[in-house]
Amino acid sequence: MMPRRILAIAALSLAAAPALAQARERAEVWRDPQCGCCGGWVEHLRGEGFAVTDRVVSSVAPFRRMLGTPADLLSCHAARIAGWLAIEGHVPALAIRRALDARLPGVVGLAVPAMPVGTPGMEVPGQPPEIYEVIAWRADGSHFAWLRMRGSRLL
Repeated sequence: MMPRRILAIAALSLAAAPALAQARERAEVWRDPQCGCCGGWVEHLRGEGFAVTDRVVSSVAPFRRMLGTPADLLSCHAARIAGWLAIEGHVPALAIRRALDARLPGVVGLAVPAMPVGTPGMEVPGQPPEIYEVIAWRADGSHFAWLRMRGSRLL
């Protein structure tokens, strides 16, 4: 009887492992109190299993400097995921997870500049999501288009 109980516990543990792994990913977000779309992005991350610390601040600029965000990639909020990956703007959780898994050589951040319609938090009823690129950047500020997306989906 004991072995069956152990097998059942092991099976439940394995089934719960992906959800537990996702819940461990921490996101620290800095956003302006006047911005409404940032809250939608925070809720998107929470809905995707990230543990979000949402910090409403008078200025996001000091946090962007701390994260090393290139000036030409600015959007409306900044974040740090898993203690090392910088985020600027409405980057979908799918892109964040891919970057965390891939550990792209030299890449320290992802950005979606210009707030495209249809990105998480920027959904507009009746308007189709725009096609946009997720930009990856390195510590030296150089950057490149990494993923092409529409809304929260890869193209």
